[in-house]
Amino acid sequence: MINVEKVKARMKEMKMTQKDVADVWNVALPTVSQKLNRVRPMNLDEAESLARLLQIRDEEFGVYFFA
Repeated sequence: MINVEKVKARMKEMKMTQKDVADVWNVALPTVSQKLNRVRPMNLDEAESLARLLQIRDEEFGVYFFA
């Protein structure tokens, strides 16, 4: 399960918005909001692309996405 607080904090630190994520994922903004707030599940490909976007190191991936 995604660690919402850590992901959102990292987005803020990187000055990224949900719109930036929506553009990378090629989805609508509400979809990103729902996935970041655990309303809809995030698949592994989305988690990996978000990790790349947020420059999360491989060894930190689990802390952000398997909380």
